[in-house]
Amino acid sequence: MWFVRRLLFLLLQVSLCWGGSEPYRREVHLDAVSGPNSSVSNLLHVRAVGYSDTIHYVWGTLGAPTVLLVYSNSSKSTLNVNWTKLFSPFPSGAVRIEPAESILYSTAIAFTKIFEYDDSNNTANFSGAPESAFYPAYNLADFVWGDVSKTLNTTALSAEFQGVNASDPAKHFQNGSVSFRVSAYKEGSRDLLPPHLLYTANCSKVEFVMAEVAPRGKKSRFVLEMVTLEKKNGQKRTDSVWSIDDEYTPTIFEMAQLISDVQNHSRAQGFLQWKAVAYGDPSSSRAEAVPCRYHQLHNVSETWPLPDLAVAFFGEDVREHYNVEALNVSFGVADGEFYEKHNYLIWSAVLGFGTPPRDSFSTLVIAIMAVALGMPAVLLIVGFITMCILKKKRYSEYEPIN
Repeated sequence: MWFVRRLLFLLLQVSLCWGGSEPYRREVHLDAVSGPNSSVSNLLHVRAVGYSDTIHYVWGTLGAPTVLLVYSNSSKSTLNVNWTKLFSPFPSGAVRIEPAESILYSTAIAFTKIFEYDDSNNTANFSGAPESAFYPAYNLADFVWGDVSKTLNTTALSAEFQGVNASDPAKHFQNGSVSFRVSAYKEGSRDLLPPHLLYTANCSKVEFVMAEVAPRGKKSRFVLEMVTLEKKNGQKRTDSVWSIDDEYTPTIFEMAQLISDVQNHSRAQGFLQWKAVAYGDPSSSRAEAVPCRYHQLHNVSETWPLPDLAVAFFGEDVREHYNVEALNVSFGVADGEFYEKHNYLIWSAVLGFGTPPRDSFSTLVIAIMAVALGMPAVLLIVGFITMCILKKKRYSEYEPIN
C-alpha cells in the first residue's frame, strides 16, 4: 500500500506542476456608452487589452441585439462614436475603432429572431415542421431594451440587455422578458455554472435567457436565429467537436462552434462556441438539461435588414464586401419536456478571437486513469519481483550435505 500512496502523491505533484504555469492575462475594461442627450445606454464596450493588442467587443441594441468583434494590433486603440450620425437615417461611419490601420480582423453577430412552433408530435424537428406549425416570429429588432448601465457590474465584468416585446396585445411578455447577458474575462479558466464552458483571456461570454415568457401553445418549442458577417475572402462554417470526456457536462459529448473559414489559414479569426445543451432553470441543474442543435448556415445577404450598429461600423455597402449568413439553434429533443414546464430557458456561448478553447481531460481524471490503468501492471511487476526474491532466499538458506 505504501507504493500506491507514493504513486498518488507523485501524480498529485505532477498535476500541480501542470496547473502552476501563469495564464495569459488581459486588462479588461467594461463601459456602458451613452450619447450626450440620451438618458438610456444601449451600447456596451468591452475592451480587453493585451501586451501589444486589443480585442474590442461592442454590444448594442440599435435594432436587433448585435455584437461587433474587432481585433486591433495596438494596445492603445479606442472606440469612437459619432452620436449625431448614429441616430441619423445614414449611420455609416458613426462607430469607429481608431487607429483604423491597426484593425486586423472584424466581424459581427446579430441575434435577430426567436421562432416558436407547435411540436404536437414531440419530435423536436424544427427544420421539418410544417409552416402551419409556426407562430409569428418574435423580431428582436422590435423589442424595447432596458438601460444596460443599470446592470453594469465592473467588478464581475458583466452586464445585461433585457428586452420585452414592444407590441404584445396577447400579453405573452406581461411578466416575462428576453435577455442577453455579457461577461468578460481577464484570464483563462472554466465557468462555475453548467455547462462549465472553457474560456481564455481572448473570450467573452453571452447568455441568452427567456424567462416567464408565456408560450402560445402547450407544446411550444423555441429557436434562436443569429446572423453573422464575414469578409468575402472567406466565410463562416459550423463544426462539431466530439469528445469522450463528459466530466463537466455529463451525457453531453458535443461542442459546437461557428468559426471563420478563410483562405489565409495563418490568420487567427473570430469564433462562437457552445455546448450542445441549454437549461430549463436558472441554476442550470443537470436534471433540467435541454439538448440543443444547430442547423445549416444559409445566405441572407439580399433579405436581411442590417442593424444600425453593423451599418455604423461596416458602412452602407457592407453587403458588397461581406457574406451575410443566418444560423438557427433549436432547443429541445424528441420525447423531451416542453418550455411550458418551467417557462425558462438559458443557453450559453463563448465569443472570442483566435483558436477556440479545446476541452481535455482534467489532471484529476488523468491521475485516476493512470492509477486505474497502471496499477495492474505495477502489481504484476511487484509480485514478480517478490517471488524472485523469495525464491532466491529459499535457495540461499539450503545447506548442502557433504
